[in-house]
Amino acid sequence: MAETVLEIDALEAGYGEVQVLWGLSLKARRGELTAIVGANGAGKTTTLRAIAGTIAPWRGRVRFENEDVTHLPTHLKAERGFALVPEGRQLFSSMSVAENLELGAFTRRAAKSYTERLERIFALFPRLKERQRQLAGTLSGGEQQMVAIARGLMSDPDILIIDELSLGLAPVVVYQLLATLKQLKEQGLTILLVEQNVHLALALSDYAYVVAEGKIFTEGLPKELAAKPEIRKAYLGL
Repeated sequence: MAETVLEIDALEAGYGEVQVLWGLSLKARRGELTAIVGANGAGKTTTLRAIAGTIAPWRGRVRFENEDVTHLPTHLKAERGFALVPEGRQLFSSMSVAENLELGAFTRRAAKSYTERLERIFALFPRLKERQRQLAGTLSGGEQQMVAIARGLMSDPDILIIDELSLGLAPVVVYQLLATLKQLKEQGLTILLVEQNVHLALALSDYAYVVAEGKIFTEGLPKELAAKPEIRKAYLGL
């Protein structure tokens, strides 16, 4: 079994006085794709935000490579090897594709290999090379998601954290992105994926957690989860 890279222990977080996460614990192993699935409002995005540092955890612990990074600021987590691809992509729409990618390489670790990383990303996403001078806001939804993933990869991450890969995208585009994630995983990248589409998440992941009401409802290997009657009924429509 691969070693644990990221470990979340008894995480609690929320917004204002509203608590969203209630003692949530999970692990992500090196070179694997770990999925967090669940319905809208289950706490998936809040989990990623607390891990990445865009919101501060109330209680609990986040460990990365055996180091406590619970309260490390977002920019230092990026230097440490975290890259977050946020829900809704959040690109700079009035800037070009190339400029958006350049912003992804703001860390010291990424600046050292900027040209090499850009070439690798254009090999991964040939369409972005064709559109590198185009304004990001004029791209299709699928192309924008490619830019968002590529921007995350420009930071030279040890773990790529993706919030809602398939949201609002046509199935053909989703399958293209799935193939890209498989390729990245084969290259050894650790990926943590939040995804509302449970079919998609179970098809792609090595291990999955089902979140409900801010807690881990169940977890397991994809085949095991797909066989559970409660998962088949609630999430797979079977």
